[in-house]
Amino acid sequence: MADNPVLIERVDGLAIVTLNRADSYNAFDGPLAEAFLAALVDCDEDRSVRAVMITGAGKAFCAGGNLKAMKEVADAGHSVGAFLKRLVVPIHGAIATIARMEKPVIAAVNGPAGGFGFSLALACDLVLASDAAMFTMAYTKAGLSPDGSSSFFLPRIVGPKRAYDMMVNNEVLSPVEAKDLGIVNRIVPADSFAEEARDYCARLAQGPTRAFGAAKRLIALSPESSLETQMEHERRAIAESAGTEDFKEGVTAFVEKRAADFKGE
Repeated sequence: MADNPVLIERVDGLAIVTLNRADSYNAFDGPLAEAFLAALVDCDEDRSVRAVMITGAGKAFCAGGNLKAMKEVADAGHSVGAFLKRLVVPIHGAIATIARMEKPVIAAVNGPAGGFGFSLALACDLVLASDAAMFTMAYTKAGLSPDGSSSFFLPRIVGPKRAYDMMVNNEVLSPVEAKDLGIVNRIVPADSFAEEARDYCARLAQGPTRAFGAAKRLIALSPESSLETQMEHERRAIAESAGTEDFKEGVTAFVEKRAADFKGE
C-alpha cells in the first residue's frame, strides 16, 4: 500500500481517495498524476460510489507540483516545458472528471494546500479544512504561471482582482480567511478532522445522488446563461429528477414523516 501513489477506500457509497506521497507532501509527479486520474475515472464509472472525498496522507493535503522532479529534468539538460506539458495532461483530465462527475466531490484539506493542491481544492464541489490547513497559490513564487484550473475557478469565487493579487503575491490564507472568501465551506478541528470529514462525506453519499448531480450541472451552467436559459435548464432538470426512484422515496418519506432512504437512482 505504501508504494501506491493513490489509495482508494470504498465504504457504503463513499470513495475516499488519498494522495499517498507523504514524504513529498503529496506533490504531483507523473506517476501520481496518472494514478489520480485513474482513481477518479474509476469513481466516476462505479455506480456504487455516490460521493468522493479527496484527502492527503501525512501532514499535507498537497504541496503542488514536484519542483525537485522539475529541477532534475532541467539539470539533465531536458526541456522542463515538455515535461510540464506531459504532466498536466492527466492533471487536467482529473480536474475535468471532477467537474463533470455527477457525484459530489469533496476536498478534505487536512494540511497545507499549495500550488496544484490549492487548485485541486478550488475545483472540488465542497471544501472541508482542518484548522491546521493553509492555502497559497505559490506558482509565481517558483516562476511559473497558475495551472490546474485555478485561473478558471479562483476568479469566479473571489473576483478577478483578488484572484490576481493572490496569484502574484502568494498570500498564505488561514482556514478562516479562506472560509471568509468562500473557498472553504467548513472548518474542523485537526484532532477530529479525519473522523468528522469522513462522516460529513458519508452523509452526502447517502443522499439523492442524481439530484445532487443536477444541482452541480445547474451551477456550472449558470454563469454563461441568461435568466430565461437558466430557468429552462432548471425546468428540464427538475422534470428529470421527478422521474427518479429517489424522488418517489423522498415524497413517500415526507408524507410518512420519516427519514428518506435514498439509493442514488
